[in-house]
Amino acid sequence: MPLLLLLLLASFLLLEKAAASAAEPEPSSCWPKDCYGLNITYPFWLEEPGRPPCGPPAFQIKCNSSGAFLSKSIYQAYRVISIFPKNQSLHVVDANLPLKTGCPAPTFNISIFGGQIVFSKTNKELLFLGKCTGPSPASSVPAGFRSLRCDNSSFVRLGDGLNFSSQRIQGGVPPGCLFTVVPTLGAPDGNGDDYIAGMNNGFLLEWREVPGHCPECMASGGVCVYGDKFACNCSGSLSPEKCGASKTTRILAIAGGTVGGTLVVGILVLVIWHKRKRRKQVGAPNGFMRSESSMQSYSKDLELGGSPHIFTYEELEEATDGFSDSRELGDGGFGTVYKGKLRDGRVVAVKRLYKNNYKRVEQFINEVDILSRLLHQNLVILYGCTSRSSRDLMLVYEYIPNGTVADHLHGPRASERGLTWPVRMNIAIETAEALAYLHAVEIIHRDVKTNNILLDNSFHVKVADFGLSRLYPLEVTHVSTVPQGTPGYVDPVYHQCYKLTDKSDVYSFGVVLVELISSKAAVDMGRSHSEINLANMALNRIQNHEVEQLVDPELGYETDDETKRVIDLVAELAFQCLQLERDLRPSIKEVVDALNCIKNGDSPEKKMDTKSPKEDTHLLKNSVQYSPDSVIHRFHSQSTTHSAASNASG
Repeated sequence: MPLLLLLLLASFLLLEKAAASAAEPEPSSCWPKDCYGLNITYPFWLEEPGRPPCGPPAFQIKCNSSGAFLSKSIYQAYRVISIFPKNQSLHVVDANLPLKTGCPAPTFNISIFGGQIVFSKTNKELLFLGKCTGPSPASSVPAGFRSLRCDNSSFVRLGDGLNFSSQRIQGGVPPGCLFTVVPTLGAPDGNGDDYIAGMNNGFLLEWREVPGHCPECMASGGVCVYGDKFACNCSGSLSPEKCGASKTTRILAIAGGTVGGTLVVGILVLVIWHKRKRRKQVGAPNGFMRSESSMQSYSKDLELGGSPHIFTYEELEEATDGFSDSRELGDGGFGTVYKGKLRDGRVVAVKRLYKNNYKRVEQFINEVDILSRLLHQNLVILYGCTSRSSRDLMLVYEYIPNGTVADHLHGPRASERGLTWPVRMNIAIETAEALAYLHAVEIIHRDVKTNNILLDNSFHVKVADFGLSRLYPLEVTHVSTVPQGTPGYVDPVYHQCYKLTDKSDVYSFGVVLVELISSKAAVDMGRSHSEINLANMALNRIQNHEVEQLVDPELGYETDDETKRVIDLVAELAFQCLQLERDLRPSIKEVVDALNCIKNGDSPEKKMDTKSPKEDTHLLKNSVQYSPDSVIHRFHSQSTTHSAASNASG
């Protein structure tokens, strides 16, 4: 105990010294700022090299020659037109949209993440039905929709209040059409004919309570500082709220930033942890009680926040005929999936959570949180979940009827030969676009595989299974976590180093590209020892000028010059995605650009700017080195079987 007191005293003295010597930023260094005529004041702030953040991450603005853009927006392309501090609102335009030509139809819904900035209820919505297939697309779309000026297969109409729901379309989304929503302040003609002007009008966002106590801090003469948490800089010392706080409070405010502070915090955390552990040993005799509490707490938050629709247990029990075995679609990593029919007639996929594993419950709740905020035409839609009072936690998704890509490539539906090369090319592009959307909003999928790529009846993609997803901030280079995923798809560096980045998804997508080329499974114990892993086989074949030995002979590689050209380029792209050194892999956005170039007959080389001059990863260059995924042999006994139907993922 005396040693502990000495340590505490020493730590206190170190903290006091650190507080006295802290540098004082100039009071005017944060606000106001000007970005090409836009006056930026609290809570918004500009990123400036060499100084700590002036505000919460959600309110960061990047300024360039094109204007001011919200940093936390899709591809940082939401241009800020005006900020209205009194109304706590701002006017923005999404530069991702086709603002000049109006084509093609938007490929994903506009989304705002973080919860602090939300869409204003004053917005209307432009409803798009894009890339509609069939001999006469116009005859299949509901009344009120008009074709785009430059695309007779895509349609638009102006809606009323903004809710991002396809249920507002009478009769539902026509088969073969992709549904997206764009918020707008309105269209000049009031009916959607001038939808280009509607997109250019932009939309209104509002912000809620801002984290921290910056107004109080500034009023007391301090300077707001945002790091891991808010602090008020008062003449060189930090206070958790405003200047004038006690000396002890100011010292504790910077405890996390010094060696001595770390020691104090560590000791306090250890004491608190020990006390809580003893209480839990008395009040929580088993792990499931913890998981049930977590489920109920989170479901309560959903109900209060009005996020996904809340279903009752009885409603889903009825929809699935009492969770009948005949309705079971498959057994995912976190629960069993059933096909159900709701009272309103919608056919859905119901994922019922396993009860006996707290870790699985935690990850399942993570899936709810992520999916409820994602809106993209190539991601499965989460309709809702069960309430906190339900005996089980369940998720309700849209039902995707046409199986998985794995089913059609090398599974029970491979004999149908429905995936021609043009269809496979579209699957690659749509999957990459969905992943690019996830990465743009700082989400890594972590389990990209053909069993998680679902297909509708028109062979459009719906990427599924976010149970392993983890939110990650862009300023963090990696997230350390226990390796999860599926053998044959897992980034070898991830397996060895326990470090996860967006390039891990790129590696997995490279395996998907090889599957699309070859129609072979990612892992097949029936193949020769060196080719059990498809990624290894592909790297060998491509590097040894033997692409023809990799390609599915039914695709026309040997008989059609254009097909051969495209497959060769896609094989090169897959080769780059599968590089062992992560810096040599392209980003998923670069992959999207390259695939579109290949499809359109252009050269993708200008889109594939590799970041390391050390090696050339161009197709068939013998200098490239790669490491066989030797760990696959340790995991072959855990290889997953094909899901019984399209939604059996998890």
